[in-house]
Amino acid sequence: MTSSEFTSASQDDISLPGFIGREKTGKKVLAWLGRHRWLLLVLTIALLLRAFTVLGYRPAWIYWFDSFTYLNAAMELRPEQGWQPGGYPLFLWLLWPMGSTAFIAVVQHLMGLSVGLIIYMLLRRKGVSDVIAAIAIAPQLLDASFLRLEHAILSDALFILLVVAGVVALLWPMHLTVRHVLLAGLLLGSASVVRTIALPLICLIILCLALGRSVGWRRLGIFAAAAMLPIAGHGVWFLQAHGSFSLTGGNTGALLWARVMTFADCSIINPPADEAAFCPNGIVKDAASEYVWDPGSALNRYAGDTEMRDRLAARFALRAILAQPLDYLWNVTQDTSIAFALTPIAHPKRTTPAYGFGLGSWVTPDNPLLDSVRERYDPAIGTLRSVDPYASILVRYQYVGYLHGPLKLLIVLVGTAGLVCRPRRALVPWAAGMFLLVGPVMVLDFDHRYVLPAIPLLSLAAALAVHDLLGLWRKKSS
Repeated sequence: MTSSEFTSASQDDISLPGFIGREKTGKKVLAWLGRHRWLLLVLTIALLLRAFTVLGYRPAWIYWFDSFTYLNAAMELRPEQGWQPGGYPLFLWLLWPMGSTAFIAVVQHLMGLSVGLIIYMLLRRKGVSDVIAAIAIAPQLLDASFLRLEHAILSDALFILLVVAGVVALLWPMHLTVRHVLLAGLLLGSASVVRTIALPLICLIILCLALGRSVGWRRLGIFAAAAMLPIAGHGVWFLQAHGSFSLTGGNTGALLWARVMTFADCSIINPPADEAAFCPNGIVKDAASEYVWDPGSALNRYAGDTEMRDRLAARFALRAILAQPLDYLWNVTQDTSIAFALTPIAHPKRTTPAYGFGLGSWVTPDNPLLDSVRERYDPAIGTLRSVDPYASILVRYQYVGYLHGPLKLLIVLVGTAGLVCRPRRALVPWAAGMFLLVGPVMVLDFDHRYVLPAIPLLSLAAALAVHDLLGLWRKKSS
């Protein structure tokens, strides 16, 4: 089969509406359903699980700091001056007319389903079997952790969709066209204004494209320019609101400072006098991120203004990394390895690492923005309650529907093997997934929540690898 015949066959195979338009016969429809029966099985279960989540937990999970910050920024239509950019608040603003956080959760659940669908369509287009493609999307569609994440007023569901769609746009054509690099750049640039971790991800993808595919400088330039458009737009918005061109209002230095607190030794670092105030002061926490919030930490006891504090904290952190590079790498590796534990590890210990579905009602902790958000955005905000029988089903399901650490490690290893077979097409999803896994740990700390955006991309890379490895095995056998 030629490449053009393969592409044509693949497109016909996955394009149901056009297929029906040409052949309006029940036999053809049944044939299509038969070819994608494993997709339909996974999608049906995924849809039921999301329906149970919407019905079983009302209205949606609201987190004390992040959710209120996002909702307030949406109501004010103004980016916050913290470390979260304004992309997700803009999304919440668009949904504000519905006046319902439950509706937001429904939209985010649909986003989760969309991620699985576009990965499946890409894999089938690349010749991957329906069974392997369905298995590849199962972790993201069926893991209870994704159900809970999509049901929360958090930026992750939107971020995952934008990143995955951007990577799929790059992999979709046999040869990258201007249209595809333009679309991918816009999607990944939009992801950067939702979570800033996508900004270095764009740089990594440019490097991967330059090394792994025959893209050409013109297309690389178009991709970079397209990615900069949403970022520049956000910068202008932030400039109008706060007087500076930026993605965030700072505090990123505080995050990197917290990262180095798990190993910093000022007798080795030897910081200058203005940075010495950020040396460890005897407080020991069980996770790097805890140093950001502890009122007794050196960061929070600094007497100067916030802007100066952030600048000095960043300088101290970079100095610590340069002075103790092996300690830094060891701590990043050690924290990242938590993702691969057989039993979920609480990190920090005060958190619930998995199995977050429960029974009962939960009053949102008091927040200065609570009354305003409840009055202006959704009166139902304030108490989350479980509803049976749906909640009880999810409580039981979560112990089965969880991607344990060794399976995550297997996905990583299989995807890595794919780099040996066909690095040109496996490199981008594998590198992007690995960066999303390790990147947050490098700049702050490990969080089970931050592992989830890496899973769809690593599963995509693993599925491509399995397909290629099977192809090599068949060639050797014949």
